[in-house]
Amino acid sequence: MQPWRVHVVTGEAKAKLSCAIAEIDNNPSLSNDLEDAYEYYPREWTSPYVDRRRKVGWELYGLLGIAKGDKQRMHAQHGRNYHFFDAPVGLIFTIDRVLKEGSLLDYGMFLQAVMVAARGRKLHTCPQAAFLKYHHVISETLAIPADQMLVCGMSLGYADESSIENTLVTDREPVSAFSTFHHNNKETTP
Repeated sequence: MQPWRVHVVTGEAKAKLSCAIAEIDNNPSLSNDLEDAYEYYPREWTSPYVDRRRKVGWELYGLLGIAKGDKQRMHAQHGRNYHFFDAPVGLIFTIDRVLKEGSLLDYGMFLQAVMVAARGRKLHTCPQAAFLKYHHVISETLAIPADQMLVCGMSLGYADESSIENTLVTDREPVSAFSTFHHNNKETTP
């Protein structure tokens, strides 16, 4: 079905979108009550997911020298999402609202293909759920039709190897943590 739509922003269009989002993001009276385009994260976090998420956050903020509880610096770092982490290209992905969960599976494979293709061309990507809260301003700024739902954003460009946050390598679970092999009616775990 190829349910994806991609809005590529560069130059002035990217700057305009980033500024429109940042203006709202930096004003708590405008941003605090905004709802995501859809529920990306669970309402109540449980282990092991909350543990993994916190670990990555602590590691990133540790690299950046941001102390726990330093809300101003955390907000500033999070706000870099809306400038596509200074990448020259921003991608905004949308999907027709009538499509269901199965199409999101297709979409996930497409997003992975974009990221792999970029690496094949020595480019880097950063998929970003942070844009979900600002779906209304994104739709308005880019004239995205109302029948389209924001899926995510993505930064595209060459990684700045001198930037400390680009040295973070997150842990990955071993295959044995998420796979059960069935053979001869017996379950085995590697």
